[in-house]
Amino acid sequence: MRTPRKKFTKEFKLEAVKMVLDGAMSKAEVGRRLGINQNLIGHWIKATEADGKSAFPGKGKLKQEDEELRKLRLEIRDLRMENEFLKKSAAYFASLKK
Repeated sequence: MRTPRKKFTKEFKLEAVKMVLDGAMSKAEVGRRLGINQNLIGHWIKATEADGKSAFPGKGKLKQEDEELRKLRLEIRDLRMENEFLKKSAAYFASLKK
């Protein structure tokens, strides 16, 4: 049987990263104190360095940039559909004039 995966809050992750980046403790030390693997802390550090405070959006949530990209793609899809409709409408009305 598999043991359930531990879930950590964004605040917990940021605090663990802060402990390492402040130079107070090493990844191994922080890992021992918190009861987690030092490799996990290394992943959290990379994520924090790459995305800053938006590094851990939570399950099912997107980072702000990804959410904006998703909205823009939906808007493009809608505009393309409208454009196709207008083209077909113009062709239909043009055929009525003949």
